[in-house]
Amino acid sequence: MSSADNLDQFATLVGIIAKLRAPDGCPWDRKQTHTSLRVNLLEECYEVLEALDERDSAKLCEELGDLLMQVVLHTQIATEAGEFELGNVISSINTKLIHRHPHIFGSLKVKDAEEVTANWESLKQEERGGTSILASVPQQMPALGYSQEIQRRVAQVGFDWKDIDSVIDKLAEEVSELKQADNEEQRAQEFGDLLFTLANIARRLGIDLEAALREANQRFYHRFTYMEEVCHQRGVNFSELSFDEQKTLWEEAKRRSKATGRGERI
Repeated sequence: MSSADNLDQFATLVGIIAKLRAPDGCPWDRKQTHTSLRVNLLEECYEVLEALDERDSAKLCEELGDLLMQVVLHTQIATEAGEFELGNVISSINTKLIHRHPHIFGSLKVKDAEEVTANWESLKQEERGGTSILASVPQQMPALGYSQEIQRRVAQVGFDWKDIDSVIDKLAEEVSELKQADNEEQRAQEFGDLLFTLANIARRLGIDLEAALREANQRFYHRFTYMEEVCHQRGVNFSELSFDEQKTLWEEAKRRSKATGRGERI
């Protein structure tokens, strides 16, 4: 296979990965396992999220390719071990999509996206059999994202606050309990409850908590590095500034980021 043959074809990627894993292939690729690639897979997912946050379509195109490579590489490893093949992966997702869209591939009628979502969850519950609706949420997810997802799932079956004001009242209650905690264990527990309640509020407001926090992190990063840059230009040691002077510089960084858009929407 020439390296320039059919580069826009999925089969070419499959062939490249198979060649890399062959006995005379790449030593690094040949030694990889499902376990050793876990970190790589997670990194690629985060790089896709970063491209989405940055609204960079060229970067997104590249990062989706890297993520697709991970899918094909895991599938090749499974094929070699006799676990499953690429056809099984594709057949599985095709079967799932058809089954969960009876309003497209069957006779079911739905009126809006909300009804589609409710039906989707009902079909997923049928597929689970008698297992918990929370069982299929990956516990390896980032804790905030996991919190938001399990709360979303239980809300689908009616276990939810009546309105957002009730959740905000709960938030005030959790803040009070955090203030009253008198040892490290209690403080950690109450702080966890506080974060859990914040995740619930974000869900009720339609906010992706992980994305919101990533954007907040990026805003902080850009503003703080601006402060460092200004101090360098002015010949000032940042750590030697008083806290009031640092706050003044922070406000300057905020004004600049709002004026330029830098760091406000990453």
